Amino acid sequence: MESFEQFVAVAMEAEGFVVSKAVKFPVQRKTRKASHPEVQTHGYEVDLIGARSNRLVLATVKSFFGSRGVAAEHVIGDGGSPRSRRLYSLLNDPQIRDSVVCAAAQRYGYSKDQVGLRLYVGKFAAPKKGHHETRIREWAETQIVGGGPIEIRALADIVQQVRAAAASKTYQDNPVLVTIKVLEAAGLLDEMRDRATIQAAASDARTGHGGRPS
Repeated sequence: MESFEQFVAVAMEAEGFVVSKAVKFPVQRKTRKASHPEVQTHGYEVDLIGARSNRLVLATVKSFFGSRGVAAEHVIGDGGSPRSRRLYSLLNDPQIRDSVVCAAAQRYGYSKDQVGLRLYVGKFAAPKKGHHETRIREWAETQIVGGGPIEIRALADIVQQVRAAAASKTYQDNPVLVTIKVLEAAGLLDEMRDRATIQAAASDARTGHGGRPS
């Protein structure tokens, strides 16, 4: 499990999910050979899986810190290079996402309408303007997969949940939570808290959405 995925896993656990690391699901696709029909099987990886009694979440996790950020055309699949679009095949390819949702529901014993897709984002492209985040959120609301639309979780949403988990008096031997507790004890999170609050308010103002845990 990569570092940012560990951070996201803590946020999901704060919602009551039991979280597992990446899992691959086989998907059969027809080839484009004209001579004869042929089906090939490819494995598509889900970064994190969160399970609780009535809900199964398949999460795509992209930090993209130190880079351009998560771009709307790549997530939606209507622009950019094929390689960039394929990073989000679980979201923008209807055949792949429906096949993975059905396979996950069958493997873990859920009905299809109990399964949902989420995209966790560390950094959106052009964060100051916000148009990539806005476009991604608007598109995601129109994509009904499993039990509802694709859910988007931004960094401010994730940090809020992780900090709430870290506030628990119960000790957990988790490097993410211990880091938060150390920074809190050293008084180094005050400025970060104010900055996160401002960013979250700005994001909500641009998109008209806040984080809505299900």
